Amino acid sequence: MTINNLQQITEVNTLLNNAYSGRTSNLPESIVLAKKALYLSKKIDNETLIGKSLNQLSLYYMITCDYKKSNQYSEEAIICFEALQDERGIADAKYNIGSVNYKTDNYHEGLIYLKEALRIYKKFDDFESQSKVEKAIGTVYEYIGDPVNAFSAYKCAVRNARKIGNLNLESNVFNNLSGLLLKRQKPSVAMKMIEHSIVLKKQTGDTRGLAFAVYGRGKIHLKLGDFKNAEIDFSNAIDYHNKVAEIMGACMAYNKLGKLYYKCNQLKKAKKAVKKGLQLSEAYNILMARIKGYHLLYRVFKHENNITKSFKYLELYLKEKEAIMNTQTQQVMDNYNLINKMNVLESEALLQKERQRVIEKKSQDELEAVKLKQDFLSVMSHEIRTPLNAITTIISILDDQVRDENKSLIKSLQFASDNLINIVNNVLDFTKLDSKKTTLEIDRTNLDELSNKILELHLNVAKTKGLGLVLNNTVPKDRNYLLDQTKLSQILSNLIGNAIKFTEKGQVSFNLKLIEEDPKFDTIQVSIKDSGEGISKQDISKIFLSFSQIKPVMTREQGGTGLGLAIVKKLVELHDSNIEVKSKIQEGSDFYFTLKLEKSSKALIIEKPIYPQLKNKTVLLAEDTLMNAVLIKKILSKWGVTTEHAANGIEAVSLAEKKKYDFILMDLHMPELNGIDATRKIRVPGNLNIKTPVFAITADVMTSENNETYQLFNKVLWKPLNIDKLYAALAQETKSNNPVNKCLDSA
Repeated sequence: MTINNLQQITEVNTLLNNAYSGRTSNLPESIVLAKKALYLSKKIDNETLIGKSLNQLSLYYMITCDYKKSNQYSEEAIICFEALQDERGIADAKYNIGSVNYKTDNYHEGLIYLKEALRIYKKFDDFESQSKVEKAIGTVYEYIGDPVNAFSAYKCAVRNARKIGNLNLESNVFNNLSGLLLKRQKPSVAMKMIEHSIVLKKQTGDTRGLAFAVYGRGKIHLKLGDFKNAEIDFSNAIDYHNKVAEIMGACMAYNKLGKLYYKCNQLKKAKKAVKKGLQLSEAYNILMARIKGYHLLYRVFKHENNITKSFKYLELYLKEKEAIMNTQTQQVMDNYNLINKMNVLESEALLQKERQRVIEKKSQDELEAVKLKQDFLSVMSHEIRTPLNAITTIISILDDQVRDENKSLIKSLQFASDNLINIVNNVLDFTKLDSKKTTLEIDRTNLDELSNKILELHLNVAKTKGLGLVLNNTVPKDRNYLLDQTKLSQILSNLIGNAIKFTEKGQVSFNLKLIEEDPKFDTIQVSIKDSGEGISKQDISKIFLSFSQIKPVMTREQGGTGLGLAIVKKLVELHDSNIEVKSKIQEGSDFYFTLKLEKSSKALIIEKPIYPQLKNKTVLLAEDTLMNAVLIKKILSKWGVTTEHAANGIEAVSLAEKKKYDFILMDLHMPELNGIDATRKIRVPGNLNIKTPVFAITADVMTSENNETYQLFNKVLWKPLNIDKLYAALAQETKSNNPVNKCLDSA
């Protein structure tokens, strides 16, 4: 190696060191220095320095929210380091990719990359990098609603930061911990942590980190109602973030500032702040900030009674939520096995287990993998169903108030929210069907009326695509059968929806053909035929598999979770039949099956309830989401019910000790004390409400009807709450002294 080469290597290392140390105060300069280092590294053909330069550039572009460039540089770095067999370099690149994934709401894929990076860092006792990655992993767990694993990851991150005396890393974690504690309704402890974080940031001169810490303190001031100091902190955070070009941080601060102004009824300022945040989040594709901005603008315009604009932003909010749900459902099912594999690999690296021991533990690992899938499904469904409860309740209230042309807006919102609910319910239904816990719920039904209702549900979508949608029915129109309306509707809606989705011209026909009859039973062939793109013979064998998508998730135009046809197959089998398909490429497909249905007398006409039985009743409502609580109280008040609200399980237990209620509505997922433990404390001898009917309210699709815990409750009601079912449950308890009904309400 020549003296000139040594000088150039030294120069590159100096450039990279200066870029890294200056990233917290002057990020644009760090990018310039790293690009110069990359140029010199390529000039002297030094693969190690090329990889280091690429990794640094990836990090800096990730901070500026240019995620495309960040991933591009990371992928190039991995190629370099794989050629060099440099595991630590690969780990740095995977950390960057993992961070980009979770910042763009690819939480589960992000977790895979982060855990792989952590495994490598542990192998080399790299405590600084371990702390950095553990903090990111904690953030992912916090995003998906798993505070226990988030707290555990943060604790490890603090421990590793202190091992090497890195005040910046320690401060970063304390910032995140303060936010976690704030969510758990512990603002005083959260304030102590954030003040400690700010002190450390001022000591180290980390402007970017200081911006996040000041923003964190602003959130606590806002929670405590100290609007003046909250405004100062959010404004300062925005200034700091703009100074170091931290786009995501600026978006978050603008949204919180808008929320503050909204709470203070300064609606003009609120709109201005939120719109600034939206400009950034839309320009840099920061999805979560964009969703929060849409929702806040919906609330602001609703407060101004500007119905048109409030509906506009509510529709945008629903659309983005549905996109997340589609993506997250697929990612969960694609990635949970990989995440479990990361945990196994990490365990091997730390404890140096022999391969034989891993093989012996295989069955246990499989059980853990299934549990991990269930945990993800539980968290995901709860996080989606909880805001949906507010949306559907608002729509129910507005439907009675809105007139004329705005009725069509209500119908559009109802369709969007129903579509999102159906996606969540698909996951639930598949889980129940897969575990063979589903049975048919038979009722008298007119098949022609049911078929026309299903057809009407899909007509608008078909018309939008310029398709014909027709019903051909040879079954007598006045004939009634004993059948499960909900499950048959689900079969037909999935098949018709798929046919429309994959057809661009022509028509979709829904056919009912009476092929055999006797005095008691009719045998009917049901078919859904389209003129769409068709399915190859190879793909026909795959389409009924769970989570199957013929086209890759990232390239297909059609949405969905890949559960629809798997559910159809199981539901048809539940009817003692089989689903068949004939198809030709570019000519269309025909899905068909037969049903043997028992004839019945005319179906009962169910009148809309007039809600008389609940007048002057009292309800204790335990619900930690304020919007949901307000809306449920509004519904109950229309029935003449007086409601007292508890924000968590501890408050609910305290109120139940002081006053006798007619009913208790208990959310299962609450801070401080969950609904299950709170109900146990209420159902103890001596409590005034030991015999009061308690109704569990949950958004968790993994709730098990066999779990002995749920024997505590008179009934379990699913979020989003169905208003008629809520009324029926309360009214039933009012007029009956029968033993507790242990059956779960079907979603």
